[in-house]
Amino acid sequence: MSELAAARSAGAGPFSMFERMVAWRYLRSRRKETVISVIASISFLGIMLGVATLIVVMAVMNGFRAELLTRILGVNGHLIVQPLDSPLEDYAQVASRINGVPGVKYAIPLIDGQVLAQGNVGGGTGALVRGIRGEDLGKIAIVASNVKQGSIAGFDTGEGVAIGKRMAENLGLALGDTITLISPDGDVTPLGTTPRMKGYKIAAIFEVGMSEYDSSIVYMPFSEAQLYFNMDGRAQTIEIYVDNPDDVDALKPKVEEAAQRPIDLVDWRQRNETFFSALQVERNVMFMILTLIVLVAALNIISGLIMLVKDKGHDIAILRTMGASRSAILRIFLMTGAAIGVTGTIAGVLLGVLICTNIESIRQFFSWMTGKVLFNPELYFLSQLPAKMDPRETTYVILMALGLSFLATVFPAWRAARLDPVEALRYE
Repeated sequence: MSELAAARSAGAGPFSMFERMVAWRYLRSRRKETVISVIASISFLGIMLGVATLIVVMAVMNGFRAELLTRILGVNGHLIVQPLDSPLEDYAQVASRINGVPGVKYAIPLIDGQVLAQGNVGGGTGALVRGIRGEDLGKIAIVASNVKQGSIAGFDTGEGVAIGKRMAENLGLALGDTITLISPDGDVTPLGTTPRMKGYKIAAIFEVGMSEYDSSIVYMPFSEAQLYFNMDGRAQTIEIYVDNPDDVDALKPKVEEAAQRPIDLVDWRQRNETFFSALQVERNVMFMILTLIVLVAALNIISGLIMLVKDKGHDIAILRTMGASRSAILRIFLMTGAAIGVTGTIAGVLLGVLICTNIESIRQFFSWMTGKVLFNPELYFLSQLPAKMDPRETTYVILMALGLSFLATVFPAWRAARLDPVEALRYE
């Protein structure tokens, strides 16, 4: 008690050394306070794990969305131009005029077609053939910069195609092998339409990091695609890549004017609306569910402090007789409970940042430990597990955890301040 007296004499203002020392003593574990100490420890761990889980899950979902958006918009255009009145025979002129619109990076004429691809193994797989000019394929950075084997140099001059790494693995194909493409829209004969079948040499193998694209897309020289799909002198669509994908609405009138012909414009949000809306809903629901972990930990703080107040009734009575005011008792127990919340939040943030920084290494470690592929790229689209922390979102998590922790201390602290010293000493 001499330490308390010294601290009391050193100053008795709000949150003084005296009040901090008493709060710290109540936090320390003693033999007869084991139950209270265990509850405080559980509260600390609950808040730490809750905050860390919120940060990690939100970061993974942000990274998942950002990576998908980067790859989807890297392979596909931000605006799709489709002709309305007549075939797109003037595709070169239309693309050239659209390229001059401010905010447009480049416009690429394309021919798309669904085919059956066959290789050295397996019965074949569905594929999307994209007829594209070699100069335009070089502009799609996510593909051109991720060619793992071969080269797209001289893409227009040969009859070779570029395929994804996963397609090559699934069909047992390597660089220089022949891939057979079968299209249902073939030649018309007296016996009906016969499928068109043709083999192409594999000139390049790419890997964009999204399994859906790496296993299904075949890039074919534009002139060869015109012959293969019976579209001589025509393009099917023009895909436009812009500087800022969020500004496509402002660019639509300018693109329509530059096209100088009736066209239909479809932007990336319309094409992927269901997918990204589902991701946003899932993200919001996960945030609300995981917030319950922090809420449960905050409720543990309430129960622990209520037990502490009941156990320390005799000490509170002595402090009151020594001159401690009700507000001083209130602050002491506020600091006791808040210390658990603050330290738990700080530990949770540090743990969350550590996990987010090493999320892919952790995934690989558990995959090695269990002998199973966690987050299979075939199911989750991405070949690596991404994590992207949003500073504003992390700040919200910290403020929410601190707010719940402080609110949890109010009632037990108020109850301690309202304790009558005479009644406490009588029943002690």
